[in-house]
Amino acid sequence: MSKLNILTKGFFKENPSLILVLGTCPTLAVTTSVNNALGMGAATTFVLLMSNIIISALKNVIPDKVRIPCYIVIIATFVSMIDLLIQGFVPALSASLGVFIPLIVVNCIVLGRAEAFANKNGVVDSILDGLGMGIGFTISLILIAAVREILGAGSFFGFQFIPSDYNILIFVLAPGAFFVFGFIMALVRHLVTKVENKRKLKCSTNN
Repeated sequence: MSKLNILTKGFFKENPSLILVLGTCPTLAVTTSVNNALGMGAATTFVLLMSNIIISALKNVIPDKVRIPCYIVIIATFVSMIDLLIQGFVPALSASLGVFIPLIVVNCIVLGRAEAFANKNGVVDSILDGLGMGIGFTISLILIAAVREILGAGSFFGFQFIPSDYNILIFVLAPGAFFVFGFIMALVRHLVTKVENKRKLKCSTNN
């Protein structure tokens, strides 16, 4: 697999939220606004990137029997770092995201990439994988949050442009989160399948 494919596969083809259905809890919980989605995505990307680097670099040193506890310790270290940074420099975002920043420690996306990729590949490829998966996760959060914030709150990035009388409150509540998540997941899966079918058809025609 080329370096570019490793980087970009997480954007849509193997998007952790919309295709692999990982990290669903924060995906549904923090997407009430684009600001929250961007903050959560950036924090998760940082943890993915740094934990992939360390785990890949130490994969031959960490004993196989205790690799999962070691991964969790490494991930928890970077989660604590980003949590303290957000509390110190963006306290409003920290208050909005609440417990979901510390819960990155047990996020299936981070632990999954550590076990499935970083543990088996070199540092450079692991950097690209962590960055790509983090960007893909952020894209999914922003897509869901944009729809929910526009329809539910009549705003975008906190800028109010639709009067509150016309807001559809359900979109900022849990049922709205599930509805938007399901709709965007179906749309992305349809587009990815369509692109893959076109690629396979092109390859078979060339052969």
